[in-house]
Amino acid sequence: MLSFSGDPFQSDLDTVMHYESDGLVWLEDGRIKQVGPAVQLLRQLPAGMEPVDYRDCLILPGFIDCHTHYPQLQVIGAFGEQLIDWLNRYAYVTEQAFGDPECAHEAARIFLRETLRAGTTTAAVYCTVHSASVDSFFEESERLNMRNIAGKLLMDRNAPEPLLDSPQRGYDESKALINKWHGRGRQLYAITPRFAATSSAEQMEMAGALWSEHPGTYLQSHIAENRDEMTWVKQLYPERADYLDVYEHYGLLGPRAIYGHGIHLTESELQRCYETGTGIAHCPTSNFFLGSGCFDLGNAKRSSRPVRVGLASDVGAGTSLSMLQTLNEAYKAAQFNGFPLNPAQAFYLATRGSAEALYLEERIGGIAPGMEADLLVLDLHSTPLIEYRMRHAGDLMEALFIQMTLADERATRATYLAGSLVYERD
Repeated sequence: MLSFSGDPFQSDLDTVMHYESDGLVWLEDGRIKQVGPAVQLLRQLPAGMEPVDYRDCLILPGFIDCHTHYPQLQVIGAFGEQLIDWLNRYAYVTEQAFGDPECAHEAARIFLRETLRAGTTTAAVYCTVHSASVDSFFEESERLNMRNIAGKLLMDRNAPEPLLDSPQRGYDESKALINKWHGRGRQLYAITPRFAATSSAEQMEMAGALWSEHPGTYLQSHIAENRDEMTWVKQLYPERADYLDVYEHYGLLGPRAIYGHGIHLTESELQRCYETGTGIAHCPTSNFFLGSGCFDLGNAKRSSRPVRVGLASDVGAGTSLSMLQTLNEAYKAAQFNGFPLNPAQAFYLATRGSAEALYLEERIGGIAPGMEADLLVLDLHSTPLIEYRMRHAGDLMEALFIQMTLADERATRATYLAGSLVYERD
C-alpha cells in the first residue's frame, strides 16, 4: 500500500511517503475508516468481515487526470497536424455531433468505462459547447458515483459556426448548468473557456464574472501549448503583457483554476501562477504527439516558487487514458529538460499532486482515515515481460519505476469508487 501526505518535490521522502508491505484498508460508508499494517488491523475487524486479498498487488489512491476532453475520444490517434490544424481538422468536426444527447451519452459511457479501466477515479473534463454534452457526462458520472469536474466550453469566435455561442448565451447556459450540477453528489463544475483565441474579450469578462459569482466552482482552460498559438493570442490581445496576463486581466487566476500545458510559460508567468495558487496540468503524451514541446516539470516545481502541477492525459491529442503511460512520457519530458523524475515524485504527481492541483487533497488522492475511498489495485506482474522484469527489481523504487515505464491499463486489477468495486479485470 502506497500513499503520500505531502510533496516529495519539496520535502524529505521519509516524511511524506507512506508504504506498507502488507497493508489493509478498511472501507465504510464510502470512506476510509482505518488503514495500517494488516497484522494489526485484522484483529480489529468485526466478526464475519472478510478482507479481499490482493497479494502481489499495490493498493494506491485512484489516479487523477487533471485535463482531458471526453468528446475527443473519437479522434484519439488521429494522424498528423500540429495544434491549430489538429483542432480544425479533427476536434471541431467531432464536437459538432455532441448536441445530440444519444451521441454524448455513448461517448461519456465509453470514456468513463475506459477511465476506470485505467485506474483513474477523478478527471477534470472538457465537454463541448452544447449543454447536452455536459448533462450527458454528469448523468453518467453520477450513475457511477464518481467524483468528476466538468463544464461546457465557451467559444464565441474563431471556430466553426455550429460550435459558437455568444457571451450572454455562454453565461446563461453555464449558470444553469452550475445550478443543476455543482455540488450535486460528487459532481463539480468548471467554467471552461476553451482558450483565449476562441473567446472574445466580452466572453472572457463574462467568464470572470461567472466564476466570481459562484465560489467553489472551477476554472479550466489552455495556455502556452504551441508557439503559433501564443503568437495568435498576442495578436488578438495586443494590450496584454503576456499570455497569462490575458486570463489574469479577466479575473481567471487563483485557487481551483487549472490550465492545460503551460509548456512555454516565462519565469514571470510561473511566478504569478505560484503567487495566485493557479495550477498547471502537465499533458506529456499530447505535447509529444502534436510536437508542441517539453514541459519543464523540474523548473515548475522549483523550491523557491513551487507551482501546483497535476498530471493529465489530454485525450484526444493525448494518446492514452493510462496515467502509467502518461508518467512514462512525463519521465522522458523531464529527462529532456535535465530533470530525472524519480518514481516517488511520479506516483505523487498522479495521485496527491493532482489532487493538490485541483484543491481536493482533503478528499481524494490519498489513503488515510476520513478520505473518500477511491482506490486503485495495481497488479505488479500484469504482463509476462513485467513479471520477468520484476524478478530483478531490487527495491520499491525500482518496482515503481518498472510500472510507470512498462505498464498500462492492463495493470489495473480493480478500481473502487467511494468504497464500491466498479471495475475488476477479467
